[in-house]
Amino acid sequence: MIVESILLILGGYLLGSIPTAYLAGKWLRGRDLRRYGSGTVSGSMVWEHVARWAIVPVGLFDVGKATLPAWLAVQLGLGLPVAAAAGLAAVAGHNWPIFFRFTGGRGLGTFMGVLLVIFPWGFPWMLGFLAVGWILGDSAPWALASLVTLPIFAYFMGGPDVVTPATGVMLLLTLGKRLEANRRPLPPAGPERRRVILRRLFFDRDIASHAEWIQRQPDAEPSAEE
Repeated sequence: MIVESILLILGGYLLGSIPTAYLAGKWLRGRDLRRYGSGTVSGSMVWEHVARWAIVPVGLFDVGKATLPAWLAVQLGLGLPVAAAAGLAAVAGHNWPIFFRFTGGRGLGTFMGVLLVIFPWGFPWMLGFLAVGWILGDSAPWALASLVTLPIFAYFMGGPDVVTPATGVMLLLTLGKRLEANRRPLPPAGPERRRVILRRLFFDRDIASHAEWIQRQPDAEPSAEE
């Protein structure tokens, strides 16, 4: 059982590492999404800079690459903790993909794929928060709110105990990725650096304007594949 669990967790990470959004950007528009908007290899950047219809296949794949290893863990009788670990490994792969120089997305959709297995009610819970954020024009703080409140919701819904530690890990992964920001450099030490750090943690961007941040474009596309 230990060997199977380790292999499934490793497989989850490798599956999560498939950079779906990047491939969509390259195949559909010839664009490297790391150079557009927030610089994340994510569904939101596919929506803004590739094609809005493409968010459907990209989103489904990103959800599914965590759902599959988590579901397999349950089917193999390894238990919900292993299912959560395998799914969260896919989230880590999505955020820091080994196939893509550890430059990835934020993993929220992938985590929702984990919830489909360990706590299905968590999927519409998170989706509702993200929808509110989308309507209001800034989903980043609402994403944090969904993670902070998810264990409380799971408690009242009679969800499994594994939801709380899984959500805690996801919150750490989210904050860590926002702060690391695909190795985007911070300003020199001083007040502006502190402001950027706080913006990254709470709003997932470096500047005050969300609209300007997600619409950023490079001066020119690179002449060859990186």
